[in-house]
Amino acid sequence: MKSICIKTNNIDSLNYLLNELDHIDLKNICFSQRRFKHYNNIIIHYTGSDEVLFLKKICNILSFLILDEMEESLFHKLISQNYFYFDSNEKREILNICFDINDNEFSYIFDKKLENINNSFLKYFSENKSLVLDGFITFRLYDYLKILDDIVTDSVNQYIVNKEYLEFISLLKLYIKSQNSTCSFVHLIYLENESFLLNENKELINISKEAFNTKYLSDISFSSNDFILNTLLSLLPKKIYIHLSNYSQDEFINTLQNIFENKICICHDCEICELYKNNKNSIDSNNLY
Repeated sequence: MKSICIKTNNIDSLNYLLNELDHIDLKNICFSQRRFKHYNNIIIHYTGSDEVLFLKKICNILSFLILDEMEESLFHKLISQNYFYFDSNEKREILNICFDINDNEFSYIFDKKLENINNSFLKYFSENKSLVLDGFITFRLYDYLKILDDIVTDSVNQYIVNKEYLEFISLLKLYIKSQNSTCSFVHLIYLENESFLLNENKELINISKEAFNTKYLSDISFSSNDFILNTLLSLLPKKIYIHLSNYSQDEFINTLQNIFENKICICHDCEICELYKNNKNSIDSNNLY
């Protein structure tokens, strides 16, 4: 007979384990709950012959308990301990980004975490019969907690980038409101490999690197989109017609919409879009920059 004992005072964890054990797909197993001096104890007895299968079943239940029921509180604990200087709203946003990262890379991250936790439980029960759940998580799941800590670090970095982006957008919006427009409207021809601007007469607008003081440009990169943005911020047109032709909106177009708001008009199907559709009539980029 193989017997193990799981100790916890977390009522949610206790109920989860009792429910899973009640529905476990394994014969020759019985369990009971007892309250001793310090902990609630779940005592499990297995009288069958396949002890390896028994331990795998129990370890799998415990692993999913941590992943499904306890991981959010572990994320919250890591954020509170390591990034205590953020306020409660900021911590909540960081936690949400942790969930997004988990969702976006679900298969890879989940499999990695599950394997790590399962192996730790199996190794422990090969040498021990009794387990204090909270202590096990703290002292035996170092590699799993390291995975969570890496996700938190990435989430904090993403939060800071997002915050700086919003501050950047806010500053540019204030600048636009404080300045007068120098033209009625411009056309932005947005193509896959190049983009350029046309004035009201559909003439090419010079966006040479030397044409403007680049104080509006990102200090991270200087792509063609940077120079397009700098040109628009210098001209400050009352209306910006963005011709996407057969291309979909991307991050740069979304950024322009955030900055210029109701000055932006998106177009997919007009004579200008048709002219440059599929990049057939694009202008030589050497003449643009």
